[in-house]
Amino acid sequence: MKRRNLIKGLTLLPIAGSVLPLHSLLAGANGSKKLPVMPQDTIMPKLHREAFVMDGHVHVMTRELLMNTDIGQRYSDGTVDLPRAKEGGLDAMFFTVYTPEHYYPGRFEVKNTFRVINLALDQIKKNNSVIELALNAKDIKRINMKGKMAAFLDLEGGFDLDGDINLLRALYRLGLRSIQLTAHNTTNAFIDTCNDVSRWGGINDLGREIIAEMNNLGMVINIAHASNDAILQTAEASKHPITYSHGGFYSIVAHPRCITDEAAKAVAAKGGVIGIHFGSLFNNPKYWAWQTAPKETTPESVKESTSMNTIEEVDDAVRKEVPLVFNGTIPDEYWMHVDQLAKVIDYGVNLVGEDHMALGCDLDGGPELPREIKDISDYPQITMAMQRLGYSDKRIKKILGLNWLRVIEEVTGS
Repeated sequence: MKRRNLIKGLTLLPIAGSVLPLHSLLAGANGSKKLPVMPQDTIMPKLHREAFVMDGHVHVMTRELLMNTDIGQRYSDGTVDLPRAKEGGLDAMFFTVYTPEHYYPGRFEVKNTFRVINLALDQIKKNNSVIELALNAKDIKRINMKGKMAAFLDLEGGFDLDGDINLLRALYRLGLRSIQLTAHNTTNAFIDTCNDVSRWGGINDLGREIIAEMNNLGMVINIAHASNDAILQTAEASKHPITYSHGGFYSIVAHPRCITDEAAKAVAAKGGVIGIHFGSLFNNPKYWAWQTAPKETTPESVKESTSMNTIEEVDDAVRKEVPLVFNGTIPDEYWMHVDQLAKVIDYGVNLVGEDHMALGCDLDGGPELPREIKDISDYPQITMAMQRLGYSDKRIKKILGLNWLRVIEEVTGS
């Protein structure tokens, strides 16, 4: 076994709880004894354990910012922390900081973006024994060789609703290497979203300037949440591969957040990657039909609009939603299984090819998870589902992370 694989096998044990003797760990790694039992009472597949595993969209720092917690500690709720990520076999992730719509009316989006990125850097430094910041593909490989996870810093939400390129450059200097162009679900000054008003018919000249600057800097362009026209125009304008970090296919579920076949082919033709979201709303036709069926409703009482004049007031409002997880109840007949996710991946493989499919779970971003996945520690379930499809090891390894790594290498230049 290669040294990286051996190191990875040793570091997949739970950070909290009992620790096996080193000789037992080495014995398990070389196959002479059984591997340690995972918390979900299943053995992690050998393929998953040895593969490079990277997710394209994992929410972090909202909880840490608003509740003064540490992502290095195991939480009793939510779906993401570093101990559980290690148990899930994650080698790297797009470490996604989030600036939601709550901060836009008061124009606090810039302040929030800078403070969550600064906090992410602090948290990565604080947990340096487990995770390190990666600026490019070379860094990711180097960090993995040390048996650690790599954090590739990513932003979801507006870095600036006006699209100030000087702020973009400053964020790059802080270590940000990936940005979602839209301001989450809100159309901003340079690009339309898929579920807001269309102001630009896709992207405008400022949007093209921002795309060109991101190309020059070596930043990954993420067009998740963008309108269909905006995705097509971004693919045409960018000289580098672009990504659709998290979502489903519109041909499977007609949700506006899902990517059309036309747009998916444009992303692939540019050399990009499509990350499959783990949520039922984007991937399970039965659940979508149930959610969109006419229902009897009771009129809500009119609530008085409250103006939030300070960022502290906005924080208080967002804090009530933390952790950002789905809290509803799903009847058994509408609850998605992980095999349905595998079918969505297979649809994408047949549509655009295995070199352009990946995973973007959106954990701690609110998805209605499959029955078999309670949190990020259950990540091996998706590998087992792809194995049940009969996928080759080579194909699965591409989808688990090598496709993300290739795009990062092409965009960052190393």
